[in-house]
Amino acid sequence: MKKISFLFLASIFIGNLSMAQAPNILFVLIDDIRNTSLGSYGHPIIQTPNIDSLADKGTRFTNAFVTTSICAASRASILTGLYESSHNFTFGKPPIVKKQTDQSFPKLLQNKGYTTGYIGKWGMKTVSPPQNLYDYYYPLHRNPYFKVQSVAAHNHETGICVNHAKDYDPTFIKPADSLRHITELCGDFAIQFIENQPTNIPFCLQVSFNAVHAEDSDKAEHFPPPKSVAAMYSDVTIPEPRLNNPAIYENMPDFLKTSLNRKRYFWRWDTPEKYQKNITDYYRMISGVDKVIGRLVAALKKNGLDKNTIIIITGDNGYYMGDRGFAGKWSHFEESLRVPLIIYDPTIKKQQSQEKIALNIDIPATILDYGQVSIPKSYQGTSLKPLVENRKVDNWRTSFFAEHRMNHKSLPKWEGVRHERYVYANYYEQQPTYEFLHDLEVDKDQLMNLATDKKYQKILRKMRKKCRKKEKEYGIK
Repeated sequence: MKKISFLFLASIFIGNLSMAQAPNILFVLIDDIRNTSLGSYGHPIIQTPNIDSLADKGTRFTNAFVTTSICAASRASILTGLYESSHNFTFGKPPIVKKQTDQSFPKLLQNKGYTTGYIGKWGMKTVSPPQNLYDYYYPLHRNPYFKVQSVAAHNHETGICVNHAKDYDPTFIKPADSLRHITELCGDFAIQFIENQPTNIPFCLQVSFNAVHAEDSDKAEHFPPPKSVAAMYSDVTIPEPRLNNPAIYENMPDFLKTSLNRKRYFWRWDTPEKYQKNITDYYRMISGVDKVIGRLVAALKKNGLDKNTIIIITGDNGYYMGDRGFAGKWSHFEESLRVPLIIYDPTIKKQQSQEKIALNIDIPATILDYGQVSIPKSYQGTSLKPLVENRKVDNWRTSFFAEHRMNHKSLPKWEGVRHERYVYANYYEQQPTYEFLHDLEVDKDQLMNLATDKKYQKILRKMRKKCRKKEKEYGIK
């Protein structure tokens, strides 16, 4: 009996030691930001020094993509590690089932002994409530971006759920902080979370910004920036979108010309005056997010957590910003699918740019890998940790499946394959079916549709076959 007790106590000690050595994870998700909209990705105007600093010390993925370019489905993919066709969630669809959330990375980390936290935009529906996945869950939503914060507003208006109220006192937001931007509130809550963490229990904290998503209900102030950045870029004239030649839009098929991409273009980008106001505010909101990330990094350092915290920063989908005569995302072009992705591991001293294809569905596998938790076989993504550690990885993907299946009269559904060189998209509900084929080697801006070009028919058939193979793999009928 004593032997069993000794072994039992030893197993607890070893387990606690292992958890004490496991890294903390800070996962930051930015809304509606494509890969080119950060200083570290070469933007000549947008100032993001805090994100750039992490990129300079970490791994910057130059070919990161989402598999579905809309926030609800993309966030579900990030939560579950599954393609949209597998988790079957987007706007207007039934909630994500419990079987999938039970295999989600926050739940598996929680089961392992991690403290899990979520702050900001949720943007999904789940059968099992988010409070079952996170020890600390603070939803913060726009409409509006500026909120009056008092104890009463904190408890009722914002709907914040506190699982351990004795540790998280809402009165830390003082009355003088009324009309505070929710980007900054995300930082406030995240810093309080960080300051309350014991050093012997690892945490995984997700900070999910509503920014830089437009305020769709306000047609005058589409991108209301935090006050701290409201004067930035006032002396700058933002160049017109690079792909703004009207001929690019005119060359589109009618079903894209009349899509929500075009309708929202007239909300935000269709006149020089409107473009300058909205794009300047959009840039300001990105810089506002960057300031908060700087605060989070400082809080980690102040609390002695900076040397054992993995930081992951990415976006939930790309964004057109007036290119091609479009707003929004939702379609197969590069501006819609590409996102930034930075992974900072403080134990790795060598900065690098990683060219291999990384996907949003890789994020949960990566987080579990860092958390020393087995990756479920059901996951359709792959851990990026070996790439961050610059290990040799055989047979890494050279293409990926992408799709958009939301039921919306102005958002045409599509599926396709994005290869290193070729891009295939099938807008399968059009009559007749409408296909795109692009050769990025000769047309990096995807201005030519080669699907009817005789010289590319062999490639077209090959890409169709790849798409059909993926359909079978994911059980798509």
